[in-house]
Amino acid sequence: MPRKIHVDAVLIQAVIAGALSFAHLHDLAAAAGQSGWKAWAYPVSVDLLLVAVWRRLRTERSKLAWFWFLVALVASLGANIATAGLLDLDHVPAWLRILVAGWPALAFLGGTLLAHQPAIPAPELIPESVSRPGPVIDLDRSEAPAPAPEITTPEPPPALPEAPVPAVPPALVDHARKVATEHRTRTGAEIDTATLRARLGIPEDLAGAIVAQLA
Repeated sequence: MPRKIHVDAVLIQAVIAGALSFAHLHDLAAAAGQSGWKAWAYPVSVDLLLVAVWRRLRTERSKLAWFWFLVALVASLGANIATAGLLDLDHVPAWLRILVAGWPALAFLGGTLLAHQPAIPAPELIPESVSRPGPVIDLDRSEAPAPAPEITTPEPPPALPEAPVPAVPPALVDHARKVATEHRTRTGAEIDTATLRARLGIPEDLAGAIVAQLA
């Protein structure tokens, strides 16, 4: 599957700027008396110095790297400005011819210094160990043992008052006795509180009191 090529505006701008700068440097070198292949070597020399400076600035922002960056930048911008009509390329001044002729030695010196001078490593910050005094333990001091906590026994809950025995009318006792006698004759067993309560339709405590009197 063919890959799509994305056109980057910054890349196009870089190609245009590089081509124009290359052409300006060539024209300036040719006007200064460097004909033939020598005129084409000057823009290559300037660009190589810029590449060397850029690689050095990525690892170290030293004064040396910034100095040679300014030198290469002045050479490139100077060629662009000189070929913009401000300088008569048919009558180049002598001082510009001298600068163009001496550029190869200057570029070689800068590239050598940038490539072979060792980079200064950044000093490592070693944290200082701060000694803090630890807690002082006095072994000679005798501490009295802490008193044991007192165990309190809970007081027993107060006894509930006994329920009063309800008063039973004598007539009800006689009637209950008849019912108990009938129950004993029929079943052969004494009547209990539940049966007496069901037969007479009285409260449970009153039935219990009657059963206690009949026993």
